[in-house]
Order: sequence, then structure tokens, then C-alpha cells
Amino acid sequence: MTGVSPNGQQGPHVLVESVKVPVVADDDRHHLGRVLRLRDGEPITVGDGAGCWRPCRWGTPVEPAGEIVEVPPPSPRLGVAFALIKGGRPELVVQKLVELGVDDIRPFAAERSVVRWDDAKATKNQQRLERVAREAVIQCRRAWFPVVHPVGAFEDVVGLTGAARADLGGEPVSLDHPVVLVGPEGGWTDAERAVDLPVVALSGAVLRAETAAITAGALLAALRDLEH
Repeated sequence: MTGVSPNGQQGPHVLVESVKVPVVADDDRHHLGRVLRLRDGEPITVGDGAGCWRPCRWGTPVEPAGEIVEVPPPSPRLGVAFALIKGGRPELVVQKLVELGVDDIRPFAAERSVVRWDDAKATKNQQRLERVAREAVIQCRRAWFPVVHPVGAFEDVVGLTGAARADLGGEPVSLDHPVVLVGPEGGWTDAERAVDLPVVALSGAVLRAETAAITAGALLAALRDLEH
């Protein structure tokens, strides 16, 4: 289990630096107090994104209302590397991979990637994707924060331990290869296919790039859940 166990009495979830002495950041306090209109004494849960959470009561300050719960780190770690895609679709991919429980999320530039990020754009987009990931962690109550890695190159992701390339005609997804590389809309080039990697199939159909990345995460997460 990688998340905070839900029940009807927990209320909203929020991230804090320490669950021992929970201090809610100003932006989160504004959202909970002004947008969600929490009243003093109402239940919430707090988590540190590093495996610990606890029930609390809303107020100034937030008051612990139960013991700290420690959730073991997910095993094996799951990773999805996806080729850069246009528009707001990288945000969608990151959001859904976080919700599914993927631990390492890696955008990269493939040979046929239409999108290219220079250093300034890469930094800006990295910050945006990390914000998306944080919001998704809060929404789905993940106990462990995932890593959204800086954009890399194809050469960076093919060397990852446990990596497999997603392509038609491959073997079923397996936890023997817990890192899946998903190509761009235009597909892999011959040179990329020539790299010696296991090949896994996500579907019998040709999927959109963002659908393929999310499918890879869902299949890996389902296999890990079955192990536990």
C-alpha cells in the first residue's frame, strides 16, 4: 500500500514538512481555510511525502489527533519515461502517473519528438510538472512523493536499470522490467529500435503518446498491487 488509508472521517489531505509538528504552508492554509472553508476542529490528514502521515484537527495551529502512521516504501520502484509531447499533455501524463503510484517519472527527447525544450523552458516546465505532481499527491493521498526527473535524452533513459521499450509486438508488461520507455507520436526510429532493450506491448492498438504512458503506469501499478 502506498497511500493514506481513506475513511469517512479524515477530511482533506495536506503535505507538511514534519508530521510530528505539522505546520501548513500559507498557500495550503489559504486553500483549506478560504476555499474549502474548513472550520476549527474539523478532521484533516497530514503527510510528509516520505512515508509518514497522521490524522489531525484543523486550526491555528493544526492539532495532531492520532498517532503517526509509517507506510513502507513502494517495492519495486516503478518508472515511466515518456517522449516529450505538445500542449498540456505532459501535465496530464504526470498527474495520472502520480495517481497510479509511479515512483520515477522521466520526460525525454526522442529523435522524432516534435517538442524541444531549451534550458530556460526545461527549468520552467520542470517546476510546473513538480507542482502538478504535488497536487496529485495531495489529491490521491500518496504517502511517498514521486520523483519527476529533469528532461533527458534517449541515451539517458535506455541505460536505466530494468528498462524496457514499449512497442507493438512486444511481450506483456512485467515487473521484471519495472521501467517502461514510451516513444513519441511519430514512433521510434530504426536507430532507437536497434538499441538492445527488452520490448513490451501496452496494447494491440496504436495508442496516442499520452495514453501509452498512462497505460504503462497502470499496468505496472496493477502488477505491483497483485504482488502485495
